Amino acid sequence: MRKAIISLVVALACLVPAALLANGMPPEATKATTPPGAASEPARVTQGDLQADAPDQYTVVKGDTLWGIAGRFLKDPWKWPQIWQMNREQIKNPHWIYPGDVIRLDRSSTYPQLSLESGGGGTAGEAAGNVVRLEPRVRIEPLETAIPTIPGSAIGPFLTQPLVIEEGGLDGAPSILATEEDHVVVAEGDTAYADRIGSRDGINWQVFRPGIALRDPDSGELLGYEANYIGDARVRRFGSPSTLYIVKARQEINRGDRLAPARETSFPSFVPRAPDKPIRGVIMSVLGGVAELGQYQIITINRGSRDGLEVGHVLASYRRGAILGSSGRAREYFSVSPSRWFSGWGGDVRPVPVVPDSPRPQGGGDEGAYYVGGPVRLPDERNGLVMVFRVFEKMSYAMVMRSYRPIYVGDVLQTP
Repeated sequence: MRKAIISLVVALACLVPAALLANGMPPEATKATTPPGAASEPARVTQGDLQADAPDQYTVVKGDTLWGIAGRFLKDPWKWPQIWQMNREQIKNPHWIYPGDVIRLDRSSTYPQLSLESGGGGTAGEAAGNVVRLEPRVRIEPLETAIPTIPGSAIGPFLTQPLVIEEGGLDGAPSILATEEDHVVVAEGDTAYADRIGSRDGINWQVFRPGIALRDPDSGELLGYEANYIGDARVRRFGSPSTLYIVKARQEINRGDRLAPARETSFPSFVPRAPDKPIRGVIMSVLGGVAELGQYQIITINRGSRDGLEVGHVLASYRRGAILGSSGRAREYFSVSPSRWFSGWGGDVRPVPVVPDSPRPQGGGDEGAYYVGGPVRLPDERNGLVMVFRVFEKMSYAMVMRSYRPIYVGDVLQTP
């Protein structure tokens, strides 16, 4: 009996440290965890991510954009959520910045961080300069709005107009049936008649015409049809058919042209950021059909929501490296064969054996080597950044935010 009691006491004594470890371990001995909502350490911005001339504080002014302000503090503007230590929910519903707000940069720790002070701060002189003497008169002032992420004037039309029509998307769309006095075409100020418009559908409509088929240059998959915006129309009288007044006409409107409900003019609220996973696509086209792309030009991408692309995602663009022929002359990658444009990083060019240039001298540094016996694929070179602002299921629209060198249709886009 005595042996049994001793054994029981020893067993209980062995359990005490385990209980202490589970419930009473000192804070310094516990494993560090990331606070809810904070960025994990690998994702945080370090001192090396800051611009060399990043200000300690900046006062937001009218005309600023979120991308522009991010570029004042960070070398890579898409790291904006990281310096604020935003979580996913805060990225979707951020605290927006308004003219007059003061952004302060805290460099005191390993990981710099920004903080926001609502407008109203500043010196006494600045405050005195902002004093307005009230008088008994009528004042009309617009409500202050948050600064946009990118210039609204550049993307406004692309937010309010139909751009891409999915396959079968026109099956139930209203169309122009006839024109006043049987005109072949109508213009601004004319009257037209349309079917399938009910009193619950609204009075403001956009007129568009189906354009070319948009296909993935890699797989050949049909991504949708281009929608050419033609003008605006307003319902004067609902009926069968309904009577329309042509408010605006960019082109002549014909019978058979389609109608889509007008979208409200609103700019999306989004935070510039890199995608959470690797995404790789290509530039399919550019507005205006220009050869070389520059800042603020609009492009189409062969990736959409099904690929994980979201509004606000930033992608880096790369110019495919030229192919160096056996003669030593470089050829553009796209001049080799159109069927191989998007077949992969190296197309079907086989690796070229490397032959040492000469015996490496004793104590010498790393010597180069030369290629013989076939073409050589030169490295791809980064040439810019783009930001996605409108996403469809299979494709997206983006704006060129920065170009280090000319960007071309066919250039590669991928997670930076």
